[in-house]
Amino acid sequence: MRVFLTCLLLFCSVFAEGQSLADLERQLDSLLNKQQKSEIVAALSYGNNPAYGSKTVNLDQPIVMKAYLSPSLTWYHKSGLFAGASGYYLFDTDKKHWFEWDFTAGYDYTKNRNFITGISYTRYLFNDSTDVPATPINNELFSYFYYRKWWLHMGVSLDYGWGNYSSNTARLRERVTGSDFNVIATVRHPFIFDAVLCSRDALLLQPSLSLTLGTANYYSQLAAFRYLTRSSKMKLDKMRPGKVINYEDHTGFEARAVDCTVNVSYLFNQFTLSPSFTVFKPLTGADTQLMGYFTARLSYSF
Repeated sequence: MRVFLTCLLLFCSVFAEGQSLADLERQLDSLLNKQQKSEIVAALSYGNNPAYGSKTVNLDQPIVMKAYLSPSLTWYHKSGLFAGASGYYLFDTDKKHWFEWDFTAGYDYTKNRNFITGISYTRYLFNDSTDVPATPINNELFSYFYYRKWWLHMGVSLDYGWGNYSSNTARLRERVTGSDFNVIATVRHPFIFDAVLCSRDALLLQPSLSLTLGTANYYSQLAAFRYLTRSSKMKLDKMRPGKVINYEDHTGFEARAVDCTVNVSYLFNQFTLSPSFTVFKPLTGADTQLMGYFTARLSYSF
């Protein structure tokens, strides 16, 4: 029987791809030129994913960050509609290196000078990896709003995930259903540098500070999550032959973490290199020390 623990994973991306908010609102509307064209973006991302070294999760077992590669392909229409798919290949694992596939569709409105907003839906498909715990959260609805008339851009994001997971063996039938909801408040400011090395390039530097509030009932890949926290609070209904087993967690809606992220994007013709670094402090759970991680993404638009 698989053991579900309380985890919160704040990853640095709407699709955990190293960029957020539909590639930072299409690199701030191609550096404020407000381009009106459709395009396809192929990307390759590098980052870290929480892993346990075994499929059986133990709260006393340390969590390690294992490297992954993520190819993706996304179509952006000039109206603001977009759709994409991505896969995740985990290094240093014994089973199912390709442990996750994501399919996303949504809409971004960036044509107003004073605000931007958007909404997206993501469907997660997971393989039986030896290092990544199973999760019932396989659907996600994400929305955001940023007011950008002031020097500091003020934003709020809403992130809701839900789903179910089933496992059948000769002696036990297991079905887990659950959901998580988070609110992320963010302040940020973009710095734009044109013609850095030549007349065809530009540099976008965007630091941000965020506070995440919400629940953390299940391990998940929700867009809101960039860190991991654990809790031993868990309730298991009595097991009865042929009956459904229900897992419950009582973490409640609360402040979960504060983080500071620096996103950097270097644009040259159709290429974009986007490294990102995050320092965060979980406010709940067993691990509350200051931590950090790095991701990077290389994309080509055509």
